Amino acid sequence: MKIQQVEAIPLRIPFTVGGRSDAGAWGGKDLKTVDSLLLKVTTDSGLVGWGESFGFTVVPVVKAAIDNVIAPLCLGRDPLLIEKLMREVQRTLHIFGRSGAIMFGLSALDIALWDIAGKAAGQPVHRLLGGSDAAELSCYASLIRYTDPELVAENANRALGLGYTRLKLHEIDPACVRAAREAAGEEVEITLDVNCQWSVRDALDMADRLREYNLRWLEEPVWPPENLDGLARMRREGGISIAAGENASTLMDFAHMLQAGAVDFIQPSPAKMGGITELRKVFALANAHNATVMVHAFYDGPGLVAGVHASAALGGANAVVEWRFFDLEAQLYGDAIVPKGGVMTVPQGPGLGIEPSADVILDYRLH
Repeated sequence: MKIQQVEAIPLRIPFTVGGRSDAGAWGGKDLKTVDSLLLKVTTDSGLVGWGESFGFTVVPVVKAAIDNVIAPLCLGRDPLLIEKLMREVQRTLHIFGRSGAIMFGLSALDIALWDIAGKAAGQPVHRLLGGSDAAELSCYASLIRYTDPELVAENANRALGLGYTRLKLHEIDPACVRAAREAAGEEVEITLDVNCQWSVRDALDMADRLREYNLRWLEEPVWPPENLDGLARMRREGGISIAAGENASTLMDFAHMLQAGAVDFIQPSPAKMGGITELRKVFALANAHNATVMVHAFYDGPGLVAGVHASAALGGANAVVEWRFFDLEAQLYGDAIVPKGGVMTVPQGPGLGIEPSADVILDYRLH
């Protein structure tokens, strides 16, 4: 079996978020559409695998990297020799950098190859990763940034009404965190991702203000994200558990983060850091350093499903799935993975276990 075609497919799907969003890490104020990038790998045997790169405004750059640099290196190769192919392509392309568009594109490729491998074996990816008896996983509702305490409370209540018992906020104002805690009560788990907002000194000061809200973790408090000494200091002195990793790009990045004692929760993002091949290695690293893996999965496509399979097989009892709390006009998988009562079904079919909707791709593809 050989790789016959590698096709990058950009999508743009309108969404709402329960109010007016504020400017955040994903786009401008009042963002109304979400861009994603699928990768379709077709083999000469007819098997097709689907992957996903990190999206939003970086989609055109990643698509160019795939079309012009990555795809030509993959044509004619054996898709089942995943580790070998990914290692060789990474080594070939390292001169262009070990993060950003090249790594995002390679991540999509790797996920698609695992989808093919599972289909070829007639097994779900989680079985290829060691197996899991988990039929479903708990989710947390990952809210967009509102910067309005009333909207935060309103959407926290909306998520709780749908059965979620865990929330993630992307706020940077303690008043918004207070609003969520007051709306949710003390029993609901709340995490806070501030997207690398503060200096170490400012982050420590903010931790003093946030501590009373009993956060499960404070995510990426420090700018820049590679300031591991600053993260480690936050972990020692801030009094709140620290999570980070969505901006790490290679296995060595995660090794350095863990060696620095910078995190309690480490968050590899499969559509950014090398796909499933590298993700499974992060689980092993984290186990060796007594850290908990919480896969970053702010996606709706194969990047999310890849994280679900890895979490089911490798995450154990602590596995929780991030669900992007958007009201999308169309879901790539229909309702197959939409959480019900705050719980997501683990796909059991071969490969990633579910196929993207051809109609959604046709209707929302960017040309």
